[in-house]
Amino acid sequence: MDIFNHLILGFSVAVTPLNLLYCLFGTLIGTLIGVLPGIGSVATIAMLLPITFGAPPVCALIMLAGIYYGAQYGGSTTSVLVNIPGEAASVVTCLDGYAMARQGRAGPALGIAALGSFFAGCICTVFIFLFSPPLATIAFKFGPAEYFSLMVLGLVAAVVLASGSLLKALAMVFLGLVLGLVGTDVNSGVRRFCFGVSELADGIGFVVVAMGLFGFGEIMTNLERKEKREVFTSRVKGLMPTVTDLKASWKAVVRGTVLGSLLGILPGGGATISSFASYTLEKRVAKDPSRFGKGAIEGVAGPEAANNAAAQTSFIPLLTLGIPANAVMALMIGAMMIHGIIPGPRVMTERPELFYGMIASMWVGNLMLVILNLPLISIWVRLLTVPYRFLFPAILMFCCIGVFSLNNMALDVALTAAFGLLGYMFNKLGCEPAPLLLGFILGPMMEENLRRALLLSRGDPSVFVTRPISLGMLILAAVLLFILILPSVQRRRQQTLKE
Repeated sequence: MDIFNHLILGFSVAVTPLNLLYCLFGTLIGTLIGVLPGIGSVATIAMLLPITFGAPPVCALIMLAGIYYGAQYGGSTTSVLVNIPGEAASVVTCLDGYAMARQGRAGPALGIAALGSFFAGCICTVFIFLFSPPLATIAFKFGPAEYFSLMVLGLVAAVVLASGSLLKALAMVFLGLVLGLVGTDVNSGVRRFCFGVSELADGIGFVVVAMGLFGFGEIMTNLERKEKREVFTSRVKGLMPTVTDLKASWKAVVRGTVLGSLLGILPGGGATISSFASYTLEKRVAKDPSRFGKGAIEGVAGPEAANNAAAQTSFIPLLTLGIPANAVMALMIGAMMIHGIIPGPRVMTERPELFYGMIASMWVGNLMLVILNLPLISIWVRLLTVPYRFLFPAILMFCCIGVFSLNNMALDVALTAAFGLLGYMFNKLGCEPAPLLLGFILGPMMEENLRRALLLSRGDPSVFVTRPISLGMLILAAVLLFILILPSVQRRRQQTLKE
């Protein structure tokens, strides 16, 4: 009976007029930034964090969540029509979606992408309702030692699944941990790494780092790219897939939903890994793999279902353990902290309306996306013709206004610009900034739990290996790092993560 009570509570919160409005706004913005290549959900959420300050916590989180899974919908539009992925998770959709568009079948490609995403979203909403409470119950048994080990495992997993060099990924995590140390030590009251700048006494702002690395950095990188877009506007018709298309793709949708649901829960996983894994799986189970890349509808259906499923199940470790599974979830933790909410298992018992209302809003948001996006395809297509050189200056202006409004300090704008340059340099050097953001978020939490565990054990470090759960997670983290050192595994990892 508890599950039905939770469903009733969740939907009673999700369908209130104000929450519906925020959900609609989030899904529309998410679709928009998914349609416009070069911005991305991480950058957009980072940019919009300041406008959530005055909103109720439930509304703010519903809107940010809508941006995330809405972007997975929108990314398929540019992949099919322009052969440019609006989101990293939509890279593989280009392979067969664009081929279908060139064959005059852009409509069925967009239709099956939307329907597959909707199916995956509905299933994963139920999945979150069913599995979050048991996992949160287990999390109540975690002490400081277990939380510290869990965060170590999360950072190691982020390194494992990060693209590029393993050494660079480790360096980014370490840099994130160091940046998290800036500010006043909670225990001693001593300022650390402030270099005489009093404004840094409270630490570097989370929004500053996120918006600089992902917002400004991404914009500077995209300004270098030449705009060469061939949009198949005249061939977008017949959005509903035929019976033959549905028969060919429904198994791929189911497989993508299951695979994305599982990979989305893993720390460091997410929509991008899930879509690539789904495409690889569909090629292997296909009777004729040579069809892929030439307009196979399964190559669109599977990855689109997988990326939307992973986008939603990545909320499970966030809501139950307080651990971000990817960079977007790290931003969500920042948003929760801004509103005074400590992420973790207590959210379910102390703020049930927020927990279950946010989950129920995902089903409502997925329904909104299907109802709104298919009729709005023509509008999204017209937006693709807007030159980016006109969009980016406006985006930068609004970003600067948003950053300044946080604390009314010009230093925040300067720091954001500095992190933007860092993000641009990281892109040039092949360093992925997502592990840095995870390290920045988890660093202070790791330090707090490390100190708390040592305090409770009276300085005995063996507490991390004498507690079974903590020991198990540390062993798993060590095994993952050891496996990555093997040359054959490193080669296979690069082939898998190569776009």
